[in-house]
Amino acid sequence: MSNSFKQIAAGIALAFGSVAGAHAATITISCGSVGQDFEFCKKTTEDWAKKTGNTVKLFTPPQSTTDILALFRQMFAAKSSDLDVINVDVVWPGMIKDHLIDLKPYSKGAEKEHFPSIVANNTADGRLIAMPWFTDAGLLYYRKDLLEKHGEKAPTTWEELAATAKKIQDAERKAGNADMQGFVFQAKAYEGLTCDAVEWLWSYGGGNIVDDKGQITVNNPKAAKALSTAASWIGTIAPTGVLNYGEEDARGVFQSGNAVFMRNWPYAWSLGNGKDSKIAGKIGVSALPKGGADGKNAATLGGWQLAVSKYSKNPKEAADLVMYMTSKEIQKERAIKGSYNPTIPSLYQDKEVLAAAPFFGDLYNVFTSAVPRPATATGLKYNEVSAAFWNATHDVLSGKEKAEASLGKLEGKLKQIKRREW
Repeated sequence: MSNSFKQIAAGIALAFGSVAGAHAATITISCGSVGQDFEFCKKTTEDWAKKTGNTVKLFTPPQSTTDILALFRQMFAAKSSDLDVINVDVVWPGMIKDHLIDLKPYSKGAEKEHFPSIVANNTADGRLIAMPWFTDAGLLYYRKDLLEKHGEKAPTTWEELAATAKKIQDAERKAGNADMQGFVFQAKAYEGLTCDAVEWLWSYGGGNIVDDKGQITVNNPKAAKALSTAASWIGTIAPTGVLNYGEEDARGVFQSGNAVFMRNWPYAWSLGNGKDSKIAGKIGVSALPKGGADGKNAATLGGWQLAVSKYSKNPKEAADLVMYMTSKEIQKERAIKGSYNPTIPSLYQDKEVLAAAPFFGDLYNVFTSAVPRPATATGLKYNEVSAAFWNATHDVLSGKEKAEASLGKLEGKLKQIKRREW
C-alpha cells in the first residue's frame, strides 16, 4: 500500500471516528480523596462511561475540605470549564450556589426519594443545585477487645471517656505498647476541627457558634467548659501530634492498633474492618458521649453532594453522571462496600446494607438528628465564621489561650465579620 493511499485511508478512518464520537463527551469529575472515595469514584464513573459511550476523567482534590473549597472558588472566579462535576460539602451550597446549574430539568423527581432536609439544604432560590450523595455524622469508635480486657464499657459521657482512655492507655503502655493512645480525633486548624468542636459545645449545652436566627451565641460558660475539657485531653489521653490530625491521620493511628477511642465519620468502619486492618472485628461504634450527666449526645451533620459547574461545556452529560452516581443502586453499593451513609431512607431498612454496617440501624437517630453547622444562618460568610471558630478552638487546645479569653476574642471577630447582617 502506497504512502498516499495510507494517508487517504487514515483520513477516512479519522472522519468516521469523529462522526461516531460526535455526540460523546468527556466529563471531568472531582469526587473525593479520603478513604476509599477515589476507588469507588473510579469504578462508578467507568461503569457510567461504558453505558453511555462517554469518557470520564478523574480529578483528585486535596484531602482538606478547606483546601478543596479554596481551589473550587479559584476555578469559579476564572469561569474554568476544566471541572464538570464537583463534590460539594453539606455547608457549601449557600456559598457557591451562583456557580452551579439547576438539576431539576434532569432529575425527573428523583430527589423525592432522598431525605427532605438534605434536599432542602441543596436547594437555593428554587433551584436544585446539588444531588445528595451520602450523609455523615460524627461517631465514636472504640476497641471492643480492649474495653472487655480491662473491664470497661463504652463511655456515655466525655468524663467517662477520659477516665477509661487513661486507664487502658496506661495499662497497655505498661504491658509493652509504648505507642498506645487513649483518644484520637481531628484537631488540626481546619473545617474538621469545627465539626468536632460543634459536637463538644452542643453536648455541654453550649449551643452553636451562631444560632438559627443569626445571633452570635458561642461566648458562654458552657461552651468554655466544653473547650476546656477538650484541651485537657491533649498530652494526657491524646498525643500532642493530634493538633495536626485530620480524619485520615486519626484513622491511621486507630487502625494500626494504637488508640482506644477515635472520633471519625462512618467511612472508617469498612476500612477498619478491611483485610489489611490490624483491628478488623475488634471495633465498636456508638454515639459520641454527652457533656456530663446533664449533657446530650451530639453529632455534627456532614455529608457530600454532587453538582454540575455552570461553566461546564457538557452540562447534560454531566447531570446524567450526577443522577447515576447518586441513584439508589449506587448508594446501596457504596453503603455495603464502603459504609457510606445513604441519603435515601429506605436503604436503612435494607437487609444487605444492615448486615454490612449494623450501626446504620442502631444509630439511625444519630444520623437523622445530627447538628448542622451554621452555614444557612451565615450564608456567604460561613467560611470566615468557621475559620475564626477553628482558630479560636485550636488556640485553646494548644494551650495558647484559656477558653474564656479565646471565646471572648472570637465573639469580637464574629461581630466584625457580621457587621450589620450576615
